[in-house]
Amino acid sequence: MTRMPILIRCDATPETGYESFYQCLTYAAALQRRRRGTYFFSRLQPATLAGPIQRGGNEWKQTEFPIGSSEDAAATVDMIQELQAAAVIVAGREIRSSYLDALSQTGALVVTIDTSAGGPYPRGLLVNPLLAPTADCYLLNRGCQALMGARYAMVRPFCRRMRLIRSQEPAAPFRIFVAMGDDDGRNQAVIRTKELLAITRLEKIDVAIRSHHSSFEELMELKNTYPDRLDVVTETADVALRVGRCHMAVTSGDCWSLELACVGIPQLLLVQSAHHLLNAQRLDDESAATNLGDCESVSASQFRQAVQNLMTEPRERLVMTRCSRKLIDGRGPDRLVNALEIMLANPNIVSTAERIAA
Repeated sequence: MTRMPILIRCDATPETGYESFYQCLTYAAALQRRRRGTYFFSRLQPATLAGPIQRGGNEWKQTEFPIGSSEDAAATVDMIQELQAAAVIVAGREIRSSYLDALSQTGALVVTIDTSAGGPYPRGLLVNPLLAPTADCYLLNRGCQALMGARYAMVRPFCRRMRLIRSQEPAAPFRIFVAMGDDDGRNQAVIRTKELLAITRLEKIDVAIRSHHSSFEELMELKNTYPDRLDVVTETADVALRVGRCHMAVTSGDCWSLELACVGIPQLLLVQSAHHLLNAQRLDDESAATNLGDCESVSASQFRQAVQNLMTEPRERLVMTRCSRKLIDGRGPDRLVNALEIMLANPNIVSTAERIAA
């Protein structure tokens, strides 16, 4: 095992979204546990996002070019050579194959995190931390290993800890947890929270939101209006505490949904992005959650009725808890690190598809 550093190329801006950035933070935390030096090469908006990178023991270098551009390819190649990086982790939407090929020519192992089927992908690792699409939907070059599905879900350490603590449903009062994801582009956190406040049987509503969310101030004003029923949390420690106490959750079918499934929390899914639709459908098929469909097609009355139905069905919540805990075990980041170390230790390793073809 070498100790050459790992370079992570991802952006976190309102245009590119924040989901891939937080996935990379989870991956970097797992790499740190193996004493791997990690460097983020990113555009960050707001700049306060550098705080979570540095608190995790990672280094950050700023870039001026958007991910996937030709200028960015040249800058990333220079950074790989400067650091003598063993691998480069690329996370972003619609990354072209020519961009990945340019990085692969440096000799560094290319790890691509992509939740939308595409390709072709160069020799290295392809990671899809969601349940779908499957490997059949991707175009892989010779030597590319595909890691995707429930075994590789990006689950943060605090969710794994809460999985052990929350072995059964907590006692009253009845609490609901709202986590509409890192990219709440349709402002569902505010809209659905207002609709939940209309349900008098809900005694506590906890909303997990990033501090850079466009509607953060509006939610804080709403919290001041309903101080006894509504709470807004941003810090990981506060989120973990609310996750351990809640009876059900409202999510959007993204990585947050998989993390809460790992803990065993019954969920209602309101999908906001097309690339999360298949993941939400798979969770519904596995009886780990109830997919209500696209968020804009679900009216306020339909949403409140779905919440009330799940509140009055403890047996259904129990089934969701068991199925979700069985589906996601929370060891995805460790498996991804093991796969990376194996590929670095055996650069001539061949994929299963190559062995079959041979």
